[in-house]
Amino acid sequence: MPLDLELTLGPHRHGNGDPTWRRTPDGSIWRTSRTPDGPGTLRVSARGGQVAATAWGPGAGWLLETLPALLGVEDDLSGFVPEHDVVKNAARRYVGLRIGRTSRVLEALVPAVLEQKVVSLEAWRAWRWLLGRYGEPAPGPAPEGMRVFPEPEVWRAIPSWDWHRAGAEAVRARTIVNAARHAVKLEAAGGSADVDRLLRALPGVGVWTSAEVRQRSHGDADAVSVGDFHLPSLVGWSLSGRRADDAEMLRLLAPYRGHRHRVSRLLGLGGVRPPARGPRMPARDYRSF
Repeated sequence: MPLDLELTLGPHRHGNGDPTWRRTPDGSIWRTSRTPDGPGTLRVSARGGQVAATAWGPGAGWLLETLPALLGVEDDLSGFVPEHDVVKNAARRYVGLRIGRTSRVLEALVPAVLEQKVVSLEAWRAWRWLLGRYGEPAPGPAPEGMRVFPEPEVWRAIPSWDWHRAGAEAVRARTIVNAARHAVKLEAAGGSADVDRLLRALPGVGVWTSAEVRQRSHGDADAVSVGDFHLPSLVGWSLSGRRADDAEMLRLLAPYRGHRHRVSRLLGLGGVRPPARGPRMPARDYRSF
């Protein structure tokens, strides 16, 4: 089956300049990860239907072993039947899209928490700052500036003034620190439903954050980002020609149960954007507060 490497790995990138993700001019994608065996760097490329990968660091073996899952080899399209032309056309155009999984919960959780109720630029700036300050250099011949996600103990020890310097206010900082205290339990959880239950028991983690995590850590093709600022309108305009709230979005996506996140991604790539109304939400800078 065709594989679009950038579409499949793109969700694990958090903005331009993400220290854990790079695409080099030769088409290769580089990722770093804090694996169960330690830090690792992965370089993967796809040419002529063939995937080539190399990894470095203590986590190199784990990264190569789990690469098929990361690239969506376990992504099951059973039951996915496009019922709308816009979904059918997007599925045909972006046939190389796969929903892969990293099997690393905290690595998906921290950026998701940083992205809560703020514009993306604000969250990505905080992510870059924290990784630059507390991440360790990527193993191997990685592109300059790449960093590895810190250990849970490091997240727990970040002082309040550095959260402020990163631009993350106390609420999001407390959520991340508390989640890091439960990292062992989160990483050892079974399927997506188990992780959802554990995540939503943590203060500061709701439906949206849990879905954003499970889409990436567990490759959950049905995890809908309920509570997203843009998604209901995108789904509404694409599938019904009008704006929608969360309840209406779920009603429209109901025929795609089991693949509702997949459909959301396809609509994000080839759906109908709602008409712009009013100014965009500005990026705040908590460092000046």
